[in-house]
Amino acid sequence: MKTYVALIRGINVGGHKKVPMAILRDVLNKADFQDVKTYIQSGNIVFKSTEKNSKTIERIIQKSIESYFSFLVPVIVKTKEELQFIFDSCHLSDEKKRESYFVLFDDIPDSDLVKEVESITFENEEFSIVRDCLYFYSSTGYGRTKFNMNSIEKKLKVNATSRNFKTIVKLLELA
Repeated sequence: MKTYVALIRGINVGGHKKVPMAILRDVLNKADFQDVKTYIQSGNIVFKSTEKNSKTIERIIQKSIESYFSFLVPVIVKTKEELQFIFDSCHLSDEKKRESYFVLFDDIPDSDLVKEVESITFENEEFSIVRDCLYFYSSTGYGRTKFNMNSIEKKLKVNATSRNFKTIVKLLELA
């Protein structure tokens, strides 16, 4: 049995797409996942599964949520090892890393698209892409950035969800 981390995008934000974590744990246990744990209310799940394909797991979680809650949400699943690699590959200094965001992709984007996106610059903002993650730091704080994840998703032709440093650290601890 392998340990996975699922990141659900767009739940429990501004009163929309409400998903109580206790119910989500029950829904996923019924979908044959084991040792299901959640972290905070923003769709962070650590669990074990005999299924070996992350894309299959993403579809199972999406369908389970849609079936129970009657809405569809993007889900990105990483193995514990993949999440550790993402964390370890962050190029930022330790000080900046603690204030950074990890924008995780559902796939590795085309290298030409990555080059195009990496040519974008904003004052007081720094980012880079390594495989299936964009590392983002802003000296003025995430809420005041010009960086737009939806725009990046469209340009890279991927689905994405972001988590801050503290959340990634906690998910690795739970995994």
